[in-house]
Amino acid sequence: MDGQRLDFTLSEMSELSRSRIKLLLKESAIQGPYNLLKPSMKVATGEQYQIDLPTNKPLDLTPENIALDILFEDEYLIIVNKPAGMVVHPSHGHEHGTLVHALLYHCPNLPGINGVERPGIVHRIDKETSGSLVVAKTEIVHQKLVGLFSEHDIDRQYLAWCRGTPNWRQQRIDLPIGRNPHHRQKMAIIENGKEAITDAKVERNFGQLFSRIRLTLHTGRTHQIRVHLSHEHLPILADTTYGRKFNPGKQIPEPARTAIKELSRQALHAEVLGFKHPITDEKILCKAALPEDLQKLDSSLIDAYS
Repeated sequence: MDGQRLDFTLSEMSELSRSRIKLLLKESAIQGPYNLLKPSMKVATGEQYQIDLPTNKPLDLTPENIALDILFEDEYLIIVNKPAGMVVHPSHGHEHGTLVHALLYHCPNLPGINGVERPGIVHRIDKETSGSLVVAKTEIVHQKLVGLFSEHDIDRQYLAWCRGTPNWRQQRIDLPIGRNPHHRQKMAIIENGKEAITDAKVERNFGQLFSRIRLTLHTGRTHQIRVHLSHEHLPILADTTYGRKFNPGKQIPEPARTAIKELSRQALHAEVLGFKHPITDEKILCKAALPEDLQKLDSSLIDAYS
């Protein structure tokens, strides 16, 4: 590490994030051979530094005993199959029953992120979307996973059941996404939005009315898949935010008509999550099983249009 920046060196050797190291330097919680320590100063062989870590601040949340469908877990991270209807992080109107509440109960000895006793949420999926989601248990793993996501060095595949059938079998949708200027609760494709890339591949058409599409994310913008598919005139079934309300008529055979009517959320599932473990270098590939409502939808569409 001779000649490296102080913040980088201490981060590598302590497994704390560089942002945390900078904060500790600012709070004078790190001692070294010089009175004034700055993040950018260079270290030299033989120098000694001491980090005095303050006690983690407790998160003002009560752990809740909520069952989790765990796909992978070790001392560094956990991957869960999040059910539809569960919010990932507490917010106004969602003060209880979130994934964070469940993780605090499941992992009672979390070392904390940035000095707070909490799990490290790396990415989120919408409340009404089910599927794979990874959460860091330690600060350094959180930092490394954020890096994987920002570099798009991660395999994220979704399944969507859509209205309509595309005139392509496979397509890359490369259209920027930003906040809808007219509806602030929605996202939209706008010229000055952030880069958003989705690879779409048709797995199966059901007549001329419906399709099952596999989507691979190369970026992670809010509502990215829902916005991109809506732009392709392929709104996800039961997604009333980016598609008009759909009431299936008698032209749709049973039991498909009933399965569509019974959908209480958008038919979108985060099936595959794969990446190289940031600590062990192990190749992790998790596949979240389809929940019952989407199993019923898929099988009924196959029966109706075989």
